[in-house]
Amino acid sequence: MAIAAEQEKSNHIVALKVLFKSQLQQSQVEHQLRREVEIQSHLRHPNILRLYGYFYDQKRVYLILEYAAKGELYKELQKCKYFSERRAATYVASLARALIYCHGKHVIHRDIKPENLLIGAQGELKIADFGWSVHTFNRRRTMCGTLDYLPPEMVESVEHDANVDIWSLGVLCYEFLYGVPPFEAKEHSDTYRRIVQVDLKFPPKPIVSSAAKDLISQMLVKDSSQRLPLHKLLEHPWIIQNADPSGVYRG
Repeated sequence: MAIAAEQEKSNHIVALKVLFKSQLQQSQVEHQLRREVEIQSHLRHPNILRLYGYFYDQKRVYLILEYAAKGELYKELQKCKYFSERRAATYVASLARALIYCHGKHVIHRDIKPENLLIGAQGELKIADFGWSVHTFNRRRTMCGTLDYLPPEMVESVEHDANVDIWSLGVLCYEFLYGVPPFEAKEHSDTYRRIVQVDLKFPPKPIVSSAAKDLISQMLVKDSSQRLPLHKLLEHPWIIQNADPSGVYRG
């Protein structure tokens, strides 16, 4: 649970995320939380939620976080059903810049999805949850993240690297434009199958430009080494034509 709080000295509003130690122990995620705090507290980027520090008492751990005034992106997407191409491109470009920054610090996020994104006071996107992030200099095999957003290499339990974040960003871009993730299916096993086969279909409605479909198709590639690199994504015609260079969607 998160609550807004005000620091007395500076009148600076922050968010407090309250975690119960008993639940952390039960779910065996204390190690994950320590890693999350360690990683997020060292990241400084306009599209990454700041983690200022933490404190704890006997029962709870409190994370002191930047306050994202406009709330959860997930709720915004549900309300709108899907986003315009300008809005989607602005968000995708700012996330690409944030991920380039993370990867430069050897941090792979591994769980990019609408539920982990918040909107700041200006309307800028913030990556908020680093629970599955990992500080790495090598390839990893852990299965993590969210089913609809899992890349083929995680589904097939083969080694993965920072290119998992490119795949997730491709899935996110699709969901921004169509309102549903691309490999959704009734049964989990069908979702897995569609991911591994990269069974990518573009429905006729809503109408989405061929440039947007081209970008998504270049990110959702099974061979992770062939996915469109993030710096190339920022040069893609669809991004150049649609994304607000300020990184802020102005409605």
